[in-house]
Amino acid sequence: MSTEPPQFILPQFGIFAQGTHAHHFLEFDLKPGVDAAEAVAAFRRLRTPDVSAGGVNLVAGFGADLWRSVAPSAAPVDLTPFETINGRDGHTAPAVQHDAWLWLSGAEPDVTWQSARAAVLAVRDAASLAAEQPGFTYRGGRDITGFVDGTANPPVRLAADVALVPPGQAGEGGSHVLTMRWVHDLVAFDQLSVNDQQQVIGRTKADSIELSDAEKPATAHIARVEMTVDGEELEIFRRSVPYGSAEEHGLYFLAFSAERSRYDQMLARMFGNSPDGLRDRLTDYSEPVSCAYYFAPSLNALAEAAGPE
Repeated sequence: MSTEPPQFILPQFGIFAQGTHAHHFLEFDLKPGVDAAEAVAAFRRLRTPDVSAGGVNLVAGFGADLWRSVAPSAAPVDLTPFETINGRDGHTAPAVQHDAWLWLSGAEPDVTWQSARAAVLAVRDAASLAAEQPGFTYRGGRDITGFVDGTANPPVRLAADVALVPPGQAGEGGSHVLTMRWVHDLVAFDQLSVNDQQQVIGRTKADSIELSDAEKPATAHIARVEMTVDGEELEIFRRSVPYGSAEEHGLYFLAFSAERSRYDQMLARMFGNSPDGLRDRLTDYSEPVSCAYYFAPSLNALAEAAGPE
């Protein structure tokens, strides 16, 4: 009979960190000739005071090819790179897939910026920075369209059930990550009346009350992204934040899921590729310009794949 204590699978806790107002997203490509295991080890070493001090949360994700090459037994069967979605009426979701992704979040932008810079310097021998996007919270959790964002999220106490691969499955304790940078056409959206905006979103603007089935169009954003199978809702854990300048601005959509297929179904419904052929009207006013899938492994799998420090 084994006397070894049971091993607890620990997720990356930053996935669930609340109360963060400043965000920094980084994407990397491995440099030519760099060993995949060495690259993962470089990202694992980011959990040092130089990078994660000052209350900054850090979540690391890896592209399907990189993670599977390093930890094939800890890679979910359905882990794949993002593929460009060609939807109805010329609307697309372009794949801009990189090898690794970091999300740093904290209380203030100066601290997250400092940590992001430290992270880039720390992994520069293994990977080069391919994309960077700071983000922020807006008016207490609203998108810059003025509507409350993430209202369909599960409560934090239940979020792990939605976001993490269940015990006993390959990749247990890890999470499928979807990132999408959306650019809003606020000029066009702001020309709509508040009532028309609410028809696009499917919720009231002032107090975020979902419209009744009689009032809510089948093409409303809420109607397209809320999915049920056999009477049960397929949930994802959203952590999106606004970003941008005075000229270009939008939403950095970020979500975590126990299954990649939930994203596939949601995006098919948004872009008119589901059986009903309907498209999310929000895509008339916001356009995704880069999309990717990553896998955020458990701390256990990350430590094992990276080897001893």
